[in-house]
Amino acid sequence: MAEWPRRYATAAPPPPEIYDVVCVGGGPAGLTLLTALRSSPATSRLKLALIESQDLQSSATWKLPSDQYANRASSITPTSETFLSKIGVWPLVDPTRVQPYHHMRVWDGLDSSSHISFSSPSPPIATMTENPNLQRALLQRLEELAPFSIFSSTKVASIEDGPSSSPEDSLDLSSYPSVTLSSGRTILARLLVGADGLNSPVRTYAGIATRGWDYERHGVVATVKYKGRNNFHGDNSPVTAYQRFLPTGPIALLAMPGDYATLVWTTTPDRAAKLKLLAQQDFVALINAAFRLDNVDLDYMSKLDDGHTEELSWRTSVIGVKEDETRIPRLVESAQEGSIASFPLRYRQADSYISSRIALIGDAAHTVHPLAGQGLNMGLADVQSLAKTIDYTVKHGGDIGDEMYLERYNSEMWMRNNRMLGVTDKLHKLYGIGWAPVVNIRSLGLKLVDQLGPVKAWLMKQAGGVGT
Repeated sequence: MAEWPRRYATAAPPPPEIYDVVCVGGGPAGLTLLTALRSSPATSRLKLALIESQDLQSSATWKLPSDQYANRASSITPTSETFLSKIGVWPLVDPTRVQPYHHMRVWDGLDSSSHISFSSPSPPIATMTENPNLQRALLQRLEELAPFSIFSSTKVASIEDGPSSSPEDSLDLSSYPSVTLSSGRTILARLLVGADGLNSPVRTYAGIATRGWDYERHGVVATVKYKGRNNFHGDNSPVTAYQRFLPTGPIALLAMPGDYATLVWTTTPDRAAKLKLLAQQDFVALINAAFRLDNVDLDYMSKLDDGHTEELSWRTSVIGVKEDETRIPRLVESAQEGSIASFPLRYRQADSYISSRIALIGDAAHTVHPLAGQGLNMGLADVQSLAKTIDYTVKHGGDIGDEMYLERYNSEMWMRNNRMLGVTDKLHKLYGIGWAPVVNIRSLGLKLVDQLGPVKAWLMKQAGGVGT
């Protein structure tokens, strides 16, 4: 009797799970989008998924002592704050770790008489908060809303087109992005959102090109402590932000609670590397010098390997620097240990923020110079617009991945962001010129704008996201 070979039955792999919206990237932009979708009655029942390479649990439990602040901080405009309040996030941000500022003073490093000052008693010009503080509040808010799938500590292994349809299929999945996770699992998306940063895999999959350049500048950030509280004339006076445009890039001190501030200093890569290697007292001395000395003195001090404290003391005594907080910030006395870092500065704008079943938000769509403090606010504006577009599409029975509907988001945000990118880029280039005729012309222009109240009010509205 013939013996048949033994056969084993194998179960077919389960079909990929289909989600309405899959968001790649669990930073502030991605988390805000999911929160906005869950907070709207029209979109609250969409099937959502979040893919994040970092451990979100550590973000949800983030905490620092009251005398320490994260060096990743952002200025939240009143428009962004209103949006975050509307979706229930802002009330969950730790209020002891945020600082509104009502005054801002900006001046030219090559002409100290050329300056512009902004004031806004209510609402504030902006409110400083640490990014981890906002991220924790977003995760807390999402805990209060309907659950969704979270793939934390998970990377995107690949993105490709969905499986071809077969005669027995009731749904054609070939246009759906198919995302394979580092765990080996595959999921499909009706709409795949890239909130995955500058080198966005989602943007690469969609074949969307970007335009731009590197500035050959680095942004040096740190948490610093003042010798006294950063305000005009006492603890009850409004807080001020300071920015000085130097030929190598602007330096800014943005107040945090108490006597603390966030430093953002744009400079050349070699100077940035040197700043990070300096002893703390020398690093602090250079910060104070950057707001007080002329550019020739600052250039000389930047070349020293040590002894900056003594050099600054001698030069300020010779020049006769007057410590006046209405003009310059109070002296910085220390930098928080481990907070000094730097990152390269770039200009990037995607050719489009959408394609079929794809939407890009935040740094995946655009990267802006930090001199105007608009990076996070631009990302939040993207989120608000995209969430509104998805809401509209659901209410009208449309396909949320249809490019025709997504064009509402693209047409609203692309040109608006392009204007902000252009303004910051031109300011960076304009203030990087040291030629005397250009310095004189820009100084005259800044003085005139400072005297024109309606123009200053318009500029503040643009920076605050109103009327853009």
